[in-house]
Parts: sequence; C-alpha cells; structure tokens
Amino acid sequence: MGEGQTEGFVCSSLSDDLSGLSFKDLPVHSLQDDSVKISIKAASLNFPDLLMTQGKYQNKPELPFALGMEGSGVISEIGKNVKSLKNGDEVMFGSWGHGAIAKEIVLPSSMVSLKPAKYTFAEAAAFKTVYLTAYVGLIRRGNLKDGETLLVHGASGGVGMAAVELGKLYGAKVIATGTSDEKLKVVKSWGADHVINTIKNEKTSFREEVKDLTDGKGADIIYDPVGGDVFDESIRCINWGGRILVIGFSAGRISNLPVNYPLIKGFSVIGVRAGEFGRRNPELGTENIEIINSLANEGKLKPHVCKIFEFKDSLKALEYLKDRKLIGKVVVSIS
Repeated sequence: MGEGQTEGFVCSSLSDDLSGLSFKDLPVHSLQDDSVKISIKAASLNFPDLLMTQGKYQNKPELPFALGMEGSGVISEIGKNVKSLKNGDEVMFGSWGHGAIAKEIVLPSSMVSLKPAKYTFAEAAAFKTVYLTAYVGLIRRGNLKDGETLLVHGASGGVGMAAVELGKLYGAKVIATGTSDEKLKVVKSWGADHVINTIKNEKTSFREEVKDLTDGKGADIIYDPVGGDVFDESIRCINWGGRILVIGFSAGRISNLPVNYPLIKGFSVIGVRAGEFGRRNPELGTENIEIINSLANEGKLKPHVCKIFEFKDSLKALEYLKDRKLIGKVVVSIS
C-alpha cells in the first residue's frame, strides 16, 4: 500500500506568533506488517506543541509537521502481523511527538493501546502524555514513598493535575501551587490536601507556607514543570534528602542552581523525560504504560478535560493553551 494523504493542522514555518500554522494535506505513511491505520477522533494539546511551533522544544520535527503528541480514534486497517488489535477497535496512542491533529495516522501497533471503556475519545486523547510523565517522574525517578509530602507546581495544568492525582493515589500528602485562586479551587477538588497561590505582591513566594505545612521540614518531592522563579524558591523549601523533579520550563527561564544548596541540604535534582526513559529502558517503558493503562481501566485515573475545540478551530485551541486559560487538558475533536 502506498502513501495517501490526510488533512492536518500543520506547522509550515517556525514563529512566536503562530503565523506558521494552517490546515494542509500531509502524506500518511505506508501501512507496514506491524502497524495500524487509525481514523482519529480526538487529539490533545500539550505545552510542547506550542514550543515546537516556535522551535524551542528539544524535539524539533522536520517541517512541515502536524501538531498533536497524542490522540484517540478507531482502527481502520491493520498490518498482517498485528494480533493484539483489530479493525474497529477504539484506541488511544502517542504519535512520535507530533501528528495527532489530523484525520488519519499510521503507527506501529506497539504505540497503540485500547481505549478504556469508560473514557470518552476526548479523555483518552488527553491521557497518555501527562500520566506517563507523572508516573515516570514520581515513581521511577522520584521514588515517591507513602506518607511523603509532594509539592506540585503548575498544578492546574495537565501534567500538574496528573501529578496531584497520581501522588494521592500513591499515598502522598499533596501541596499544589498555581497563580489563580479559581483554578486552584478545581485542583483542591481534584484531591490536593493544600493549595497555595504563589504570587504575593507581584512576586513569587511560597516557601514559608510550605514550611508551615511541613513543620519546618520542607517538601520531600517537588514536581516542577514551571522553572524560573518557582525553581529558585523551591530549593529553599525542600526537605533533607528531598528530590526536585525537573519536568519543564513553562515560565520561560531556565534556572541556574547554586550547588552549595544541594550540598548543604542533601537534595537531588532529577531530570524527567518520560519518552526518553522508555526508549533507554524498553522493558520498563512498556511496563510504565501497562501500569497507567491498568489504573485508567480500574477507574483510578481520569484526565480533566476543560475544553473541547472542533477541528476547524485548532488554532483557537492552541491560542487557548498559549494564553494559559486551561485547567487540565485542551482537546481538539477531529470527527
């Protein structure tokens, strides 16, 4: 079978103002013996989607590329060696970091999982990236223990809400931070034990509140997708032997660490790249996905989808993400 065409939401040139985005036809890869073709029903947006359109993310796909790191849909064709899936199966998938905001996609069957029966297509599309990041960060890299205090920054975003939910599931006392009281109310209802608005008199400040909530000890694990001033403040409210998980830099500034702090306080700074973890540890990578999928099927995890945009409004969806209006995840409905 040769390559066909599919319509996608495409980045043709890099820009800070989203001017390089439009709808275009892209080639669909040929169906291989171990691959499946999916008719896409929904795709979710993540902060790296925005960064990729600006050329600021570590993954720099060749132009032009369709946006969307993950999605869900229905299998329309299968390769002859695929035994675990069949035509008509409702599935969710990761998409090599891009390509999910399109009508069709062809992927190796190993990148595709059955959609949890109780999930909508929108929820399934919003699931994998944030929960895999949270699981690899908290469990594989952070070694979270029952009863520890977990401080989650950017807690109203997709990766933040996933960390709050997963942290509670694994027995942590969760302190969640953000910059909007309205959004933090949602995070509190999602399971956080305490919430803190980090903006005090137009400056970032939360360390005293964290210390008060931990009897002066500080947090055992700090989950930081924000960076910048938030990271700088975090090293001042971490417990002896604590772990700071570097998830990303949504604040835009990458911090410099005075290394006397980890020396004196005995804490570790740990980088978290869930996809790279799986590529370097294939067996554990497969196990990670199986674990979060199992938790989803058991009804213990469920992504918070705050808004669904139609396919034709994909640019509005990305603008919504860029303007930081979201709580949890934003999804584009393809069907």
